[in-house]
Amino acid sequence: MKSNAAGPARQALLSVFDKTGIVDLARDLSALGFTILSSGGTAEAIGKAGIAVTEIARYTGHPEILDGRVKTLHPRVHGGILADLANDRHRADLLRNGIDPIALVVVNLYPFREVAARPGATLDEIIEMIDIGGPAMVRAAAKNHRHVGVVVDPADYPALLSELRARGSLDPATRAGLAIKAFAHTAAYDAAIRDELQRRLAAETAITRGGVRIATAAPAPPAGGTAPGFPDRLDLSLRLLQTLRYGENPHQRGALYADAQVAPGSVAAARQLQGKELSFNNILDLDAAWRLVAEFREPAAVVVKHNNPCGVAKGASLKEAFAKARATDPVSAFGGIVALNRAVDRAAAEELIGLFLECVIAPSYATEARDILAAKGSLRVMEGGDPAAMFHGLDLRRITGGLLVQDWDVERVDVRGARLATRRAPSVVEREALEFAWRVAKHVKSNAIVLARAGHTVGIGAGQMSRVDSVRLAVSKAQEPTTGAVLASDAFFPFRDGIDEAARAGVTAIIQPGGSLRDDAVIAAAEEHGLAMVFTGVRHFRH
Repeated sequence: MKSNAAGPARQALLSVFDKTGIVDLARDLSALGFTILSSGGTAEAIGKAGIAVTEIARYTGHPEILDGRVKTLHPRVHGGILADLANDRHRADLLRNGIDPIALVVVNLYPFREVAARPGATLDEIIEMIDIGGPAMVRAAAKNHRHVGVVVDPADYPALLSELRARGSLDPATRAGLAIKAFAHTAAYDAAIRDELQRRLAAETAITRGGVRIATAAPAPPAGGTAPGFPDRLDLSLRLLQTLRYGENPHQRGALYADAQVAPGSVAAARQLQGKELSFNNILDLDAAWRLVAEFREPAAVVVKHNNPCGVAKGASLKEAFAKARATDPVSAFGGIVALNRAVDRAAAEELIGLFLECVIAPSYATEARDILAAKGSLRVMEGGDPAAMFHGLDLRRITGGLLVQDWDVERVDVRGARLATRRAPSVVEREALEFAWRVAKHVKSNAIVLARAGHTVGIGAGQMSRVDSVRLAVSKAQEPTTGAVLASDAFFPFRDGIDEAARAGVTAIIQPGGSLRDDAVIAAAEEHGLAMVFTGVRHFRH
């Protein structure tokens, strides 16, 4: 092939796994005078469409080898991408080696994340999805963005073509912006590979070959503890989903970002079906409500206000569950966020529209339910899918100058196996109510106290600086008599005063972690009042 290195570069290299729009792009680039280079399935798709394309193997004079692991790793490819056309020595090298400059690189990578997420995907399968040639071309083009345009996202094809038609070439600012996006693309890809390999190898104490230890997958656990398994560096790659009207307050900017591989069933993956634009606080409250409602298998409803549940209930139907949840604190429920764990039917939708709500989230909605909810045009209706897989990766909390990192709190306790602390054991009815209250307390801001009966909350005390004040608040919020209710506390009682307050309100059974230095005094108080009390040994602080 005759080199035209002395003239304008008009070669475009197209090699993509996601072939969305690639044939149309190739056709339009060809019409604009570009010579199309391509490899593998991309070249096949372009050729079948009747578009002139030169396969990389023919262009380099070297066939693909190693089952396709080596295709584009060749000087004719990378020389054409990396040449600084303002450098006389580079131009001379191109001429001497018969290499034509490449002006445009359109590449996206093997679907590593998607394959790794498949149930049963083996380590060998995901290793074959680690792209080598693709990232090399992307990084080369991004490095040389003063002379090369690089595109990694099919969504950018229309703007690319529009600018090429209007100007004949890409503006330097456009190339720079595409390069930054390309580096973000490869960085996210490498981070996904690192995280997946670390996750898969974390259970191994070492990787060995020939009896020689070459890498440690997880540090030895500290005395009395468990191995944290956290990486030395935590590099995050998030993609912008939407900008928001503002943050928590109107003077703050706000935006929603998603994990590179957003967890299905999470709020970030939910689809908005109707209503006003979501706010920063809406999204926080939706997440709190969705995480709590996922605790239950029976039809359940959660009402959240300011990131705390103000009513939670189970029922024979969603309609019944929502009515009971709303009744816990009907004043606070006004303008709240509701989460439901079943497909919303007509009866539930009719019950929902009887109260002013900001948002509703559920796995899905029957057609007639959608029609009913549509009458409330400003109501934000979210379809969340199955929340079973929403807890993905690590739980991150931003602080000034860094991040706090922890596992998600997905620990569940079988209340039937909880340690009995008092002589009197809970009755069957009390035990059912304790289990319900315990699941709710996990999602209430500390210090958290939940009064409940079997299947619905009675009063919730959240976010108080002392536990006894949380007990008093829960009692004061109750809309029904508290006599006969049970109580769940997210952490131990440091003094007996909380037990005394609970007994004064008519509480008959208590569930708490235990572990206080004053457990004996707390147990003695429960015995004095004739209460049943069980210790779970698990704390559920939520700050």
